[in-house]
Amino acid sequence: MASLRRMKTVFQSPVEPGFVQDPYPFYDKARAYGDLVYWEDYNKIAAVSHRAVQVLLKDRRFGREVPAELQRSGPAHLAPWLNVEAHSLLEAEPPRHTRLRALVTRAFTSRAISALEPTIRDLSHNLIDNFPDTPFDLLDAFCTQVPVITICRLLGVPEEMSPDLLRWSHAMVAMYQASRTRETEDIAATAARDFTAFLSDYIEQRRTDPQDDLITRLIAAEEDGEKLSHDELVATCILLLNAGHEATVHSLGNGVKTLLQLGLDPRAHAIDGLVEEILRYDPPLHMFTRYAYQEVELFGHTFKRGDEVALLLGAANRDPSVWAEPNRFDATRPIVTNTSFGGGLHFCVGAPLARLEMRIALTALFDRCPNLRLTAQPEYSNTYHFHGLTRLMVQV
Repeated sequence: MASLRRMKTVFQSPVEPGFVQDPYPFYDKARAYGDLVYWEDYNKIAAVSHRAVQVLLKDRRFGREVPAELQRSGPAHLAPWLNVEAHSLLEAEPPRHTRLRALVTRAFTSRAISALEPTIRDLSHNLIDNFPDTPFDLLDAFCTQVPVITICRLLGVPEEMSPDLLRWSHAMVAMYQASRTRETEDIAATAARDFTAFLSDYIEQRRTDPQDDLITRLIAAEEDGEKLSHDELVATCILLLNAGHEATVHSLGNGVKTLLQLGLDPRAHAIDGLVEEILRYDPPLHMFTRYAYQEVELFGHTFKRGDEVALLLGAANRDPSVWAEPNRFDATRPIVTNTSFGGGLHFCVGAPLARLEMRIALTALFDRCPNLRLTAQPEYSNTYHFHGLTRLMVQV
């Protein structure tokens, strides 16, 4: 406890409106106290510097899975959601994570992702063709459609199911937000049950009618003679569908918002640098958590087994020791590894696809719509630790 008393305690409600709209002043204040702070409102130690977040993402003495002696049965009303979580790659650690990730990686190949480039380009242009002349929400008309239709095509799920997939996904990931309520839990459980039932039926179809899609490859994938179990297959498909579009929607929306507010012409910059600066400057996810698996001393603090630490990705990405004038958007910066896709064993398997979608979609959007402008002040939704807009009203 001595190290906790030395550590600076910070106070900030994660649902306070000013913080939701702009969390970066709080991050700057917290980071000034050192690598670690104690965030009273979360009752957690938080890593706020780039070096601390990077170390904790990669240190194998920390992980996502709750230590066995701390695991508790969840409430009965959450059973469908908890069953998906229990079999998710995101929540697993070795040796289970090693097996699952190897199987997923074999199916989720760079060849399969690269093969999507022409369809992502065509999709982007087709969506732009349908933009109205009057003000419209770019999130609904473009930023959401590009990644959700792309992940449907990659998995082999019917595109006409995308409204249901979006509804189920939003309901399930809402469980991670600070503003979670019992109603959030009930909706998430229902979504998990319906999502599982749909995928179970669809997977059975693919067993008897294999196609050139990711679900078929996941069914066929083997590592050391082992295949994904039914529950693992369903959870993996849900994870890929959810993670495969949620972060990209927010990244595209946040990026377009920033570019339009600053009056920047993306065509004047190299697209790779532009994408990386968007991901650094206003990332879609601001917090990952890790558990300590043994006693560890880092950054002047002794972590005990079972201690949970919050890794603040949004704070790490604005660390002035890594980026000069970090609160300024600058697409010409030298590319330095940001934390937006995590790191270590849990580095996002879909990061190459997300970057590809952003490069293609942003290029198509600003080539076709050079006079795109905001028609209303964008607002972020009260969903911390996600960071995305409620809508993005624009006119071509």
